[in-house]
Amino acid sequence: MPGPRTVVVVAGAAVLARRALRRRIADSPLWPLPALAKPTSGRPRSRALRLLLTAREPIADGVVRLRFEGHDLPRWEPGAHLDLVLPSGLVRQYSLCGDPADTSSYSVAVRLVADGRGGSREVHERLAEGTRLQVRGPRNRFPLVSGAGSYVFVAGGIGIAPLLPMVRALPAGAEWRLLYCGRSRASMPFLDELAGLGRGRVTVVAGRPDLDGLRARVPEGAAVYCCGPEGLMAAVRERFPGVRLERFAPRGPAGEGAAFEVELRRSGRTVGVPAGTSALAAIRAELPDTPYSCGQGFCGTCQQRVLEGEVDHRDELLGDGERGDSMLICVSRARGERLVLDL
Repeated sequence: MPGPRTVVVVAGAAVLARRALRRRIADSPLWPLPALAKPTSGRPRSRALRLLLTAREPIADGVVRLRFEGHDLPRWEPGAHLDLVLPSGLVRQYSLCGDPADTSSYSVAVRLVADGRGGSREVHERLAEGTRLQVRGPRNRFPLVSGAGSYVFVAGGIGIAPLLPMVRALPAGAEWRLLYCGRSRASMPFLDELAGLGRGRVTVVAGRPDLDGLRARVPEGAAVYCCGPEGLMAAVRERFPGVRLERFAPRGPAGEGAAFEVELRRSGRTVGVPAGTSALAAIRAELPDTPYSCGQGFCGTCQQRVLEGEVDHRDELLGDGERGDSMLICVSRARGERLVLDL
């Protein structure tokens, strides 16, 4: 049996190993995530199309509407979104806001986020009419349920984009109301379209909305939908526990959580993932060619098959049928101390 001196040496070696790993992660090209990182080849999640950008129109302060044209495009339902593969290689998700019956074009609206991760800036500053772009989808993780007794929609800023087609698609006679808020009316797109949709049913607020007042007027059993800034969605969720939410930002920091270990079965390596570090960053410190793109759990480029262990899924992409044996390593973590990946 080893004595106390031996135990101290082993513990000291473990500390040194963890420090070395942190240094490798710090030197990794993924740490921190670059603003404009070109993805390597990953598993496509849907058929990719190459579409022509035929119209680029400002529709509010800091918001442009893009129209992409093609032939016999896949149909979509309200709430669906597209993945745009930008010229830099960044992949970004934008809600479809046009006519679902139009199989010749797709339309999305993009707000400029000056201090964001670079995707909206690239759209606003570098995409010109005549550009051909790779597009994936449509995909829908935010579907409109049919047959509800009434509907309530809460939109914040550009969050109106997926909700507008829903309102248009409601059957005649459906009971619904929409609360649309933003910093100012000048920054809020689609106000003209909304004005003609339902007299007395649309409330537009430049500033803080009265969610408590809305809650008092909503009948029990209403289907509630919300898209907008995280603060707005959290406030709506407090008042409407069953609300359906659409996110295009991660729920929290990818590295938040306890440390764990990942065995890369095909590579014959085991990687420690410290607290405060994503699995993707730790794995790329060992395997720099591991594919990724958005780094926020939306595009699916970094999806890997899980052979053993329980996953704390934090993505906004995988369906229940996929989560049993795969994970997005950019945001998801282990629930226990160890995962085994087919990598």
